[in-house]
Amino acid sequence: MPIKDEIRTIANRYAANLKQKMEERVEAMRSDDISHYLIYRALGIALKEGEQIDIYQNKGRLLYNSAGKFLEEATKYCFKCKDKNSCHLAIPNTRGKRPKTFEIDCVYGNDAIEIKWRDATTDGDHITKEHTRLKTISDAGYHPIRVMFYYPNREQAIKIQKTLETLYNGVGGAYYYGDKAWKFVQRETGIDLLQILTELAEERINAS
Repeated sequence: MPIKDEIRTIANRYAANLKQKMEERVEAMRSDDISHYLIYRALGIALKEGEQIDIYQNKGRLLYNSAGKFLEEATKYCFKCKDKNSCHLAIPNTRGKRPKTFEIDCVYGNDAIEIKWRDATTDGDHITKEHTRLKTISDAGYHPIRVMFYYPNREQAIKIQKTLETLYNGVGGAYYYGDKAWKFVQRETGIDLLQILTELAEERINAS
């Protein structure tokens, strides 16, 4: 199957699953306790608006989760097309007791690739855990690479990402984000994933 068709199939699967989950969540919310809307109204949010806010907050969580998983799977598929031995891998934590293992999204040759569609993390504990993970990956003989397609907008989240970039560079790894992330995937696999997704997005919008 052509690469674009396979990625379309992956997208269709996630889209159908997302639609079903959203419908199920909205239906389940019909029986929710909405007594907290009193506080919304006290803050000037009308009943109907408060209801819509809750619905879209729930839909947003499902969407963000699906978007990240879809882009990760599509990216791993690109690397799989280039190297059939590329795979997900769990390695033992050699630098501490918790967690027992660290996940590598995609082992590609000697590269251990972490794939993120975006990351709005602002928690400093995330840095400590990531530092341990990177050292563990290096201990295992892999070259740690972080690929993040969309950079955060908020100042604190950006600071965290800059710190992570320093950590990756400090262990001889690399951090690609934004345009550099798309170009890295294309350079390594020969697949223009950004162009494919752009075309698929236009197809879906035109068909709706």
